[in-house]
Order: sequence, then C-alpha cells, then structure tokens
Amino acid sequence: MGRLTRAEMQERNRAKVLAAAGDEFTERGFRDAKIDRIAERAELTRGAVYSNFPGKRALYFAVLADLAERPPEPPHPDPGRTARETLGALARAWVARLPLADTDEKHGSARLGMDLLPEVLAEDWIRRPYAQLMKLDAILLGLALERLRPPDAPLGRRVRVAEAALTILHGASQMAAAAPGFIEPFNVVSACAHLAGLDLNDGWPHPPWIPQVRPADEPWSPPPAVDAVRGEPASLAGDGVVAILGLHRLEAAEEAVRAAPPGATVTAVLVTGDPGELVPLARLAVADFCGCLRQAFPSSAWPRLQVVFDESGAVAAAAGVPAVSDGTEAAVRIEASRIVLRADGRGACHAAASAGGTGQAQASSARRHS
Repeated sequence: MGRLTRAEMQERNRAKVLAAAGDEFTERGFRDAKIDRIAERAELTRGAVYSNFPGKRALYFAVLADLAERPPEPPHPDPGRTARETLGALARAWVARLPLADTDEKHGSARLGMDLLPEVLAEDWIRRPYAQLMKLDAILLGLALERLRPPDAPLGRRVRVAEAALTILHGASQMAAAAPGFIEPFNVVSACAHLAGLDLNDGWPHPPWIPQVRPADEPWSPPPAVDAVRGEPASLAGDGVVAILGLHRLEAAEEAVRAAPPGATVTAVLVTGDPGELVPLARLAVADFCGCLRQAFPSSAWPRLQVVFDESGAVAAAAGVPAVSDGTEAAVRIEASRIVLRADGRGACHAAASAGGTGQAQASSARRHS
C-alpha cells in the first residue's frame, strides 16, 4: 500500500478525531469531555485535534452533524399522501429516534445531543444563526406541505403550520432528554397530524424593499456540491436562481422560491464568517429535519429548494461573491450556463427571481448600449 497523500492523511485524522470525540461525549457528556482525552483516544496529539477543529464546541457540533447525516436504518415509514398523513409520518420518524425511558439504551445519538440547546443558548452569535436555521427548516416543511395541496384546493402558505409542528417536535426532543418516560409518542404524532387542518391565517407579504437587478453576462461553472435536502449531488447547472445567504439571512430563501418562475431550480447556498463552528451547526439543523422529511413525504412533494453548505466559499466565488459573512444576501439568475442577472443586499433573492423578461435579453441589451 502506497503512502497517503497529505489530504488523505488529514481526512483520516479528522475521522479518527470525530470517532474519538463521539465516544468521549457519549461517555462523559459535553461539559466533562476533555480535548486531551479525545486526542489520547484518537492516538493523536492535542495539536492535531485543534488543526481539524477550532474548539470543543465545534467538534461537538461536527459529531452531531455526522450522526444526523447518516442514512436512517430501514425499514422506512411509508410516506404519506396528504398533509395530515405526512405530518403524522414526520412525527413518527422524529419520535422513533428519541430515548423514551431511562432504560432505552439504543438511542445513544439522542442522548449525545442533550447538551446542544444549552450550547446554542450560551452565545448570542450562535443563537441567532440557529433561529434562522429553524426558520429554514420551517420553510422547507411548509413548501412540502403546499405541494400536497389537492388540485381543487385554494392556494395558501403553510409555513406557520410547519412552525407549529416543529415546535411540538423539538419540544418532544427536549422533554425526552430531560424527563424520559414523560412524552407519549402517540399523542405527539396525533397532535402534529391534526395541525394539517388548522387555518393560521398564513400569507406571503410582498418584500418591502427590492433592490435593482444588474444585467450580467458571465460564465457559470460551479464546483460540485451536495443538496442537503435530498442528500444527493446538487443540480446547479440548470436554469434558475442561486441565492448566496449568510446564516443571518436564511429566511430570504423563501423569497426566491415564491418569486421564481415555475420549473426554475432554486438553490440556497449557505455561507458564514465562522465556518469552523457554524457550518457543522447548520449541517446538523438541516440534516436532523430533512432525514425525517425524506421518510415522511413522497419525493414528488419534496420542496422546490436545494440547500448547499459552502464551507470553503467556492460556490459563492463562482457566483461572483468572493467575500461572505453571516449577513450576506446576494442572488444570481442562471440561464444557459451563464449568469445573466445579479442583485445584492436585502431583497436580492426576490429581485433576481422576479425580474421581468429573460436575463439573456437584458444582458444583450446592456452590451448593445455599452
């Protein structure tokens, strides 16, 4: 066997650190876990641990994210066909992962996550992105529920119902961790299913501020990426809207979906000024929910939104956004493998998605008059 390359060695060491950290956090909990013991378990130096992760909390988020991204074990629950059925199936998939009694030892990953919320609450700079990640989950669930609407039913937004369902499910997770044996799974499933019939007076307000779009004529050659919603390679080559969103602006993804033409691919590319700690948190929040969504909803109802984690900033750079932060909001329209429109700032997603006419025509006109 030949010598490992530097990249292969780094990947192997990262995997060893994650495995060792998983064991340490499971045995001792986040608060009592020690980086020195994790390094000893991984048979690496303390410096090698910090060369892969900026700190213990980043490592904890990464361990939970890796667990959440693992495919669920069969058998999968049968997907529902109506909003009521799918909300019930989503709740069943969710509670199946929870430790429901003190003697329930098969749910080690759920117990491992007991310290997540305290760590989120400990710092405002983590709490704010986490709130936006919860909004993104609700948007994904609401969009999926809307795709199950009967043909003769009136149009209506379902994001508020999604928010109510996720409130119940996250509450169930916290109670299962804090008070094993307290929650009754059937009641959780029934409560979520009944939400489908609620009218929460949900509507989609027009964004108060829409910036001007700028015609462009630039090549679009994005790097390979994974769609976290579907757990498969993202489709970035087709016509559509690509939104570059910092973790403080994730709710703007809905503006792109609502305004985009029918059939257009909409992709939310998530970026942050602190990828070491916040990208694992984002991966965890989306994977934890989308794993259940894929079990509960038929693929035809999965939301018309791709989610890509851009830890290195490579996708953002390909879209002409080389500098990113948690407050970034920029969007480009893609047509025939070219960037034909772009917008920046608050409202950019709506602007790029809703601009009248084709971007190619606007770009051609700009070239003729330049």
